Amino acid sequence: MTGLTAAVATLGLTAGLAGCGAGSGSDTVTLKMVAADYGDTPANSTQKYWDKVSADFEKKNPGIRVDVDVRSWSEVDAHVAALVKKGEAPDIAQIGAYADYAAQGKLYSADDLLSIPVQADFLPALSEAGELRRVQYGMPFASSTRLLFYNKDLFAKAGVTGAPQSWTELAADAQKLKGAGVKYPFALPLGREEAPAETLMWLLSGGDGYTDNVGTYTLDSDQNIKTFKWLRDDLVGKGLTGPTAPGKLDRQDAFNAFSRGEVGMLNGHPTLMKQAEKQGVEYGMVPLPGVNGKAKATMGVADWMMGFKENGHKEQIGKFLDFVYDDENVLDFSERYDILPVTSSASDAMADDPEYKHLREFLDELPNSELYPVGKTSWAQVSASLKKEIGKAVEPGGDPAEILQELQNEAVAAESAE
Repeated sequence: MTGLTAAVATLGLTAGLAGCGAGSGSDTVTLKMVAADYGDTPANSTQKYWDKVSADFEKKNPGIRVDVDVRSWSEVDAHVAALVKKGEAPDIAQIGAYADYAAQGKLYSADDLLSIPVQADFLPALSEAGELRRVQYGMPFASSTRLLFYNKDLFAKAGVTGAPQSWTELAADAQKLKGAGVKYPFALPLGREEAPAETLMWLLSGGDGYTDNVGTYTLDSDQNIKTFKWLRDDLVGKGLTGPTAPGKLDRQDAFNAFSRGEVGMLNGHPTLMKQAEKQGVEYGMVPLPGVNGKAKATMGVADWMMGFKENGHKEQIGKFLDFVYDDENVLDFSERYDILPVTSSASDAMADDPEYKHLREFLDELPNSELYPVGKTSWAQVSASLKKEIGKAVEPGGDPAEILQELQNEAVAAESAE
């Protein structure tokens, strides 16, 4: 409890004893929020960001407290799901998927919560991605795109001149890096933290994706199977992905290894820049290579904010979210974690500010990026299964066709139950 809130509660109690109930501590509403951690160390945990935002909000709204529980990406979605199942849904969740909760009638719509100017300021593509049956329930909170990062010093040591433009060049460069003693020539994080994202990046670079143009799942398409066979045989099978099996390698572990100078190449998002720079790593960034050239699209990611109906705090949730999406807070978060903003006003401010020049390559990729199929209520289940199973497809003796077909069957079954 902040000092201001405590003072209000104390004054309310005193007033109550004097015969006046107005402003009593019992009038204070506490919003429970669960949020994902974007930090890479305890020192820059997102808990600190939310503590600041909550304190600033509570000063302006003394009748509302906000209690934020920050969890790692490897557990936050499952934690919220468990709370919902027990009938203990938080008031607000900032996680990776919203559609299944919206389909169950558990969420307020964005119309219910946000003021018109705030809702209208979201980037259009992200607003649309937050819709279920043309009603917006998922409010984008943070976005990013992906680029191929490479260690310039390790490239020079291995005699690699220039970043790869195709899979063939990528494998050849990784082989040179391995010959130069690089621990992870290409880091491939298919562990639970990053599996859905890393998978989509490779499917796009192979010419396909999770769904076709009309939104039908295509996980086991011929092209997707070829993509994972190439990963199994030409990268993992040739010892080019390092000592940790891809299915056991989490994103943050891969980022940490890159920042220690142990990784030649990996797919990364903007937060890796700051982490690498802190460790003095000289890096370059290029669009993801595809089978025979640049990939058809890069992956875009939006993480989602949502308000649950369970505790009936619609007005208080709306006030807090309007505050969260103020430009000052959006840009503060973007600056802390090198994440792309989700509002037009903050994006314009970032594009015009030389301080954010390092993010322009990612901003340029965002309009043509491809997001997860988050509007499907089945996506949360499909994503969870990918986290558990996709790493097996690139293991020695693994069968990409079998794994992808199992995932496709599960996706179709989950979608039919929508």
